[in-house]
Amino acid sequence: MPRRKPTPAQAQLHLQVYDLRREARLREAREWFLQNFFVDTTDDYLRIAPPGSREGTYAMMVVSYWDQACALLNYGLLHEDLFFETSGEFYAAWQRIQPIVPTLRERYRIRYWASNLEKAARRFEKWIERKSPGALAAMREFTKMMRDAKAKE
Repeated sequence: MPRRKPTPAQAQLHLQVYDLRREARLREAREWFLQNFFVDTTDDYLRIAPPGSREGTYAMMVVSYWDQACALLNYGLLHEDLFFETSGEFYAAWQRIQPIVPTLRERYRIRYWASNLEKAARRFEKWIERKSPGALAAMREFTKMMRDAKAKE
């Protein structure tokens, strides 16, 4: 069965979502997040990115940006293959917050916090393994290498 092509509206929205990533403060937040946000517990999170701090703001900017982008994807406004082929950073963000999501949802009584990001990440895992077997393990290994390097600083 041939793949459905993105509609012109989906392509336009995709470009708008990409363009938002280029906003200076979000770009700074994304860079900090990918280089520094390695947590296993909410205590780690509160130490690395306490609420009200620059780092806390950066963490929430990144998570909320990707959760919103994934909401557009989950509601069918973005083309899934196009998004997955060109936007792997959302999955890196999910990997970083995954250990603390259940606790934060419980603590703040927001069961749906980062749920769009989570739903898209689950589909992406199946998609990437079908398209490129072994890529998920390689991505996880790369994240581990980054984490180990950060721990040695």
